[in-house]
Amino acid sequence: MGRMSTVTAGPRADGEVAAFRRVSKSYGRVKAVNGLDLVLRPGETVALLGPNGAGKSSSLDLLLGLREPDQGSVSLFGGTPRAAIEAGRVGAMLQSGGLMGDVKVRELVKFACDVHPRGHRVDEVLANAGITELADRKVDKLSGGQEQRVRFALAVAGANDLIVLDEPTTGMDVSVRQQFWASMRAQADAGRTVLFATHYLEEADSIADRVLVLHRGRLIADGSSAEIKAKAGARRISFELHPADGPGEETVLRTLPGTVSLDVTGRADGVRTVRIRSSDADAGVAALYRAGLYPRGLEVTSLGLEQAFLTITGEQDAADSTEEDAR
Repeated sequence: MGRMSTVTAGPRADGEVAAFRRVSKSYGRVKAVNGLDLVLRPGETVALLGPNGAGKSSSLDLLLGLREPDQGSVSLFGGTPRAAIEAGRVGAMLQSGGLMGDVKVRELVKFACDVHPRGHRVDEVLANAGITELADRKVDKLSGGQEQRVRFALAVAGANDLIVLDEPTTGMDVSVRQQFWASMRAQADAGRTVLFATHYLEEADSIADRVLVLHRGRLIADGSSAEIKAKAGARRISFELHPADGPGEETVLRTLPGTVSLDVTGRADGVRTVRIRSSDADAGVAALYRAGLYPRGLEVTSLGLEQAFLTITGEQDAADSTEEDAR
């Protein structure tokens, strides 16, 4: 993969980049987007997370004007999505749609640069996307990961103020993914807003400065990765209790300050392994000793974004089930 070049700063958007205001969209009986309120600001790198069917792709389609909302409004840079796209302010890399096959990569990228209202030089775009070495190859001879890099080149063929990416690193190997995100950080540093949907939660954790979690078309969490983890109860306490270390009854463990969940497994020799998810690990550990317990191999670790994501969506599923049962 070629070296990614420096991104020159484009016109910086002021105020709102994009806004969803009480947006809903249904397909038959399925409500893909349900009362979505959301504002994106200049220079943000935003990860859009959610299980399959959460409404991620539908929300991106609405943002790009590919679909019209049933209720509410979607705006880009204070106007309609169509107006923003026609002005060359938005670049998109979507899962749907194929690439022209019987052309060379350079020809396809040059076409995108030529038709963009604020197009870049083709060599600059090829370098930014890391595909200079693919320039003379036919598009239909590319691997899946190479096709993704070409789609990215088409998305950044001009000086966009918003870049929208739907599962952008699918098919890319680890080193290519790292270089891809280095290029995305350069885009954000130049004042552009980057919005990406992904199933790679480690990418959201390390790349995004803001994380959005969708569930059944609703926004159920919005904040930094650290804030999302804190919302889920962000630390795990794990240790062993030997028979001589105290009784360790589960009633004692469950009443520790900050305990969100508790898992205790035992061995034949009487040793118990305890795992606690806690919203206040410091207070929980102190209370362990005050209760007369002597934990061995004590570890306190941060809850990863993946675990936080599963916790938040699981809690929402439980709440939705309770609400449905009450009807």
